[in-house]
Amino acid sequence: MLRKLLFFFLIALVAGIVCYRPAAISEPAANPQDPAQEDLTRVHYLSLDRIPWRPRFIQPQDSMESLYGKDWLTVARFNRIDRRHVYPGMTIKEPVDIESAKEYTPMPSTYFPAKHHDKYILINLTEQWLGAYEFGKLKFSMPVASGMQGYETPVGLFQVDARHRNHTSSLYKTEDQSEQYPMDNAFRFHIGEDNVSYWIHARDLPGRPASHGCVGVSDEFMQNRIYGFPETPVVRDSEKLYEWAVGEEEYEDDAGNFEDTGDLEELEGGPVVEVIGANPEYRN
Repeated sequence: MLRKLLFFFLIALVAGIVCYRPAAISEPAANPQDPAQEDLTRVHYLSLDRIPWRPRFIQPQDSMESLYGKDWLTVARFNRIDRRHVYPGMTIKEPVDIESAKEYTPMPSTYFPAKHHDKYILINLTEQWLGAYEFGKLKFSMPVASGMQGYETPVGLFQVDARHRNHTSSLYKTEDQSEQYPMDNAFRFHIGEDNVSYWIHARDLPGRPASHGCVGVSDEFMQNRIYGFPETPVVRDSEKLYEWAVGEEEYEDDAGNFEDTGDLEELEGGPVVEVIGANPEYRN
């Protein structure tokens, strides 16, 4: 009898009626407090609806460099993330055609409201992206991390009125609570009725809105100084934006020999900053 049962089992196995499948590796569920913390595919960016991508689950041995080589930055920007926030157990969006993704930006190449401004900054909260315009033409663009739920970045039309290359937060500290949060290459665009200031400044990018209202742009050199990672920093969007918007060539003293001492300095006639949209939706 036992031989007959074994015989029929083998026949069924060969025929495909009985299959052996290893248990699936369970991916971490989204954090109830922040549904996008472990799975960036949940963050819905409208511009990515027309670009093919697939989920990539990050394994313990994975890094952006090991997965994508010299194209790691393209994939990082696609996800609005930096290398420090790519860790085992999370899921990112992987563009199907990485070569085409190198040209990706959700910002329009021309923007009519900026036509009469030599410097105009457009921030799209829905896309978590910033565009720098000169007389209506897009000069460059970069991903951002704006205010999270409950601390949303204000929308509207503003103007840069101060800069501070070595600014630090007076309210918030680093993750380990060891020092005030650094805000390198900062320039202020709004002071709310509650006297809270809103800045564009260097920060880390986790791939979703994460600040307390300011608009952060990537700076791996700041992250290396504070967190010791990445070991070899490359990205410094904050310095590029700062120099373009309020740097030495834009604001010199009467003698023409401006020297940035690192002190807070009020400005006149700074670039226009327009903030539009609302934070992206999280999808289940």
